[in-house]
Amino acid sequence: MESFVKKFILCISLLVVSVFTAPAQNRGYNNFKVAVYARAYEVRQMDKAEWIEPIWNEISSQVHVDKIYLETHRDLIIVDEKTVETAKKFFNSRGIKTAGGITLTVNEMNRFETFCYTNPEHRKKVREIVEFTAKHFDEIILDDFFFTNCKCELCINAKGNKSWTDYRLGLMTEAAQSLVIGPAKAVNPKVKVVIKYPNWYEHFQGLGFNLETEPKMFDGLYTGTETRDPDAPGQHLQQYLGYFIFRYFENLKPGGNGGGWVDTGGMSYMDRYAEQLWLTLFAKAPEITLFDFRQLQRKIMPADRAPWQDQNTSFSFDEMMKPVILKGGKQVNPSTVARAAGYTFEKVDKFLGSLGRPVGIMSYRPHHSTGEDYLHNYLGMIGIPINLRPEFPADPGMIILTESAKKDPDIVKKIKNRLIAGYDVTITSGLLNALQGKGIEDIVELEYTGKKALVTDFAAGWRSKGNKSEKEILIPQINYLTNDSWADMEALGSATGWPLLHQARFGNASLFVLTIPDSFGDLYELPEGVLNRLRDVLSSGMNVRIEGPAKVSLFIYDNNTFIVESFLPETSKVRIVTGTSGKLTDIVSGVQETSDRKAASMIWGRKPGEKLYFDIELKPHSFRVFRMD
Repeated sequence: MESFVKKFILCISLLVVSVFTAPAQNRGYNNFKVAVYARAYEVRQMDKAEWIEPIWNEISSQVHVDKIYLETHRDLIIVDEKTVETAKKFFNSRGIKTAGGITLTVNEMNRFETFCYTNPEHRKKVREIVEFTAKHFDEIILDDFFFTNCKCELCINAKGNKSWTDYRLGLMTEAAQSLVIGPAKAVNPKVKVVIKYPNWYEHFQGLGFNLETEPKMFDGLYTGTETRDPDAPGQHLQQYLGYFIFRYFENLKPGGNGGGWVDTGGMSYMDRYAEQLWLTLFAKAPEITLFDFRQLQRKIMPADRAPWQDQNTSFSFDEMMKPVILKGGKQVNPSTVARAAGYTFEKVDKFLGSLGRPVGIMSYRPHHSTGEDYLHNYLGMIGIPINLRPEFPADPGMIILTESAKKDPDIVKKIKNRLIAGYDVTITSGLLNALQGKGIEDIVELEYTGKKALVTDFAAGWRSKGNKSEKEILIPQINYLTNDSWADMEALGSATGWPLLHQARFGNASLFVLTIPDSFGDLYELPEGVLNRLRDVLSSGMNVRIEGPAKVSLFIYDNNTFIVESFLPETSKVRIVTGTSGKLTDIVSGVQETSDRKAASMIWGRKPGEKLYFDIELKPHSFRVFRMD
């Protein structure tokens, strides 16, 4: 009997150990689901389970997958019915949920040639593709290309005197209902139709993506969070966009943003791929899709190892390459991109559940607006957390308005009402320029002169000099009336100066005007003293802010937790500034940071507040996660 008890206890102990040491890819992740997207090019080869099995075994041994999107159409390739059903059966038998995917391109390689939604033959083909897919799946996602860039004679004649933007917005709203949603639900009433939007949100309206009508029409949205390498040729999207755009789309359809979508394109190192994945999860995406089935098979190469990988960074190339022990004791040696994803997910899943709901400084982008495109993401890259909305914020606290807010004809009236209510407002120099002669002078008489200045020296705060940039920065010159308003920060040069951050009292609050360099990237060249003052003024409603260099971002949550991430290629020192909380705990390591320094933050028109300073170090392209106790 005693021998039996000992064996029983041993078995239970081994079971417990296996449960708690088994890698996450074998038991799923606690805080999000993972999906893989398979293009029609690969799905059409899935007519035999023998072809799929070895590939899927390799992928699934390195990253846990909950769902796969099986694409039925891309580039006029339509996967046959038998193959679709064979693929579904294969994945369903392995506990993988299946959904349909459609990419509405005629020839993606021909500058993303789309269908023409004015052409009756093309419209018929789109309807047939949708009906075929809805017959086989209860969920369908439209990949990036449900827009039109066609300017054929049919389109030219149908457009008439409208702008291309206005014509396409109306055309694609009609096509969404007539050719996609209506036909899909007629074939399969329970089908869920999801539209996946790409990352270039500022320009959607020009191609017919309609963020005003479509979120209400479709059952769900999905977010392209891929940003690739901003310094490489191409889109030049800043890394912060990977977090920011998911939160923006969540505000378009609260509770209806199904997930974030990342590919491997344009990454210089494997770190950049991992960075896109964890930024998507920092935004609290409930699902993350890996594009695509083929890319996940790409072998990991020595060139994927970043130069800073000899440091203890958040993404460890060497740690990722360690053998994985599967359930049952089988060892797998990591070899493909799939393991980079799995490693990243395991790391983030450990602390993601400790974070609350993401919050940030409110901003407003009216539908179909342009102006200072993507500027919010540059602000995010200098440590100013942004929460972009499609409606003017009614909540108390600071708001930041860029030039895109000019689209709202009542914007000046709305600014006035906030100021009278006692809520500060920051506008950019671009918005000031757009609102000249349209009522902004009722708040403060500033002049956007149209002249420029090349500057390197700055005064940050009253009588505070000695801040010098390493390169010349080109800024617009703004004139003001002395003592009607005040320069909180100035750019200096040639025995004169120009406002960098300007403050004007109106009603019960202040209007701040932030001068934006002609090249947004020059925001990263501003001296630390200037950046610190800017963060202090704009982040007044937040319970935490940072001090330090540019290219360090702050992600704040509503339960006194936050993340600080460096996008710099070298180790950097960052100061965390909080309220009167005396403790700061690193959620990952458990290390408790203490502050032995206090200071008062002073901004004209506000009561001084006591702040605590915590000095930390950030490794290259790494993050730290904290809780304020």
